[in-house]
Amino acid sequence: MQLHYREMGAGSPLVILHGLFGTADNWQTLARRWSERQRVILVDLRNHGRSPHTPEHTYELMSQDVLELFDSLKLTDVTLLGHSMGGKVAMRFALDHPEKLERLVVMDIAPRLSDMRHQDEILAGLNAVNLSTLQSRQEADDALARYIPQVGVRQFLLKNLYRRDDNSFAWRQNLTALTTNMSQIGAEIMDDQPFMKPTLFIRGGKSDYISPEDKLYGIPQLFPNSQVETIPDAGHWVHAEAPDRVFELVDAFARQSEPI
Repeated sequence: MQLHYREMGAGSPLVILHGLFGTADNWQTLARRWSERQRVILVDLRNHGRSPHTPEHTYELMSQDVLELFDSLKLTDVTLLGHSMGGKVAMRFALDHPEKLERLVVMDIAPRLSDMRHQDEILAGLNAVNLSTLQSRQEADDALARYIPQVGVRQFLLKNLYRRDDNSFAWRQNLTALTTNMSQIGAEIMDDQPFMKPTLFIRGGKSDYISPEDKLYGIPQLFPNSQVETIPDAGHWVHAEAPDRVFELVDAFARQSEPI
């Protein structure tokens, strides 16, 4: 699979993987800042953004997709960053292909099994938008609002809505595949061999995606050369809520061979 990507800057590569229902575009602002110091590659994962749609959506397949991108761009000594679902892809890739990476950054997700029931209302809202009759973005927002009261979440989701050449609306994400494979998206990341290179986990203090038990047991078991940094006032979308602190943490981490 040939994933869609964008790149900017020059130097040592930083590859960024977005989360569920996201796209590479979500990371543009931070990417531009990092690109003043290094090469930054923003990736659309399968069934998201402008990358191909397929019925399958597993971490094993997404790890293979990322490997194909690395090989096509001849990437080595990479800092790989992933948020949420993208963080699980990044963990899977690091365990599968440690030789490709210099270091790993995982944002607000742990390797353990994730309870995906909190996505039910989002899926219901997205599936309630009738694309065949949709006339405006406001109409789509009204349909989402019946299931998703948070304006910010609806705005994030509506970034995936676009007009085709015939002026009809469509979603950039493969909603059918994501709905069908939601249990796969929550799957645990496991391996017999740990990833031994420097790893930084960044969590939001208002988020429960990384628990105290994850910090003590789950994360060190697979990533023994890791540390967890907490941004107290941020939730799950750490990079959107505390961009300056995320910039500083990742920039410092990407510039040294030892964990910060």
